[in-house]
Amino acid sequence: MKNKDPNYAIKIEQAIAEKYGHETVQNPRANWNEEKEKEYLEQLKKISKKERLSDDKNEKIDIGGVLINKKLINREIKRQCPICKTYSFKRKDDVYMIKFDCCEKCYIKWVEHREKRWLSGWRPENKI
Repeated sequence: MKNKDPNYAIKIEQAIAEKYGHETVQNPRANWNEEKEKEYLEQLKKISKKERLSDDKNEKIDIGGVLINKKLINREIKRQCPICKTYSFKRKDDVYMIKFDCCEKCYIKWVEHREKRWLSGWRPENKI
């Protein structure tokens, strides 16, 4: 067996301190005080609050063995235009359905340049 040097750990510590500075081998509690403790606890509170908000936003629900984001389930997307009764998956139609409650074609035909009238409740009598 080899003779082990009893001062090996001290030599390693000295080499680290020489290369990286004396702060690297100090006890972490050496520079810690009440002010730093309060600041640290405040940072922890902020981080945990952000994490809770993020967890609430990204909550998943198990539906038939599939995890689905809770935000997607609560959101109802209208696919059928109440004016012309067409069914569409176009993104443009989604925009018009949200704002004007009609598809893009009905917007062009009935709403364009008459937005105030449409938003006040007017609808065409002759539905397509």
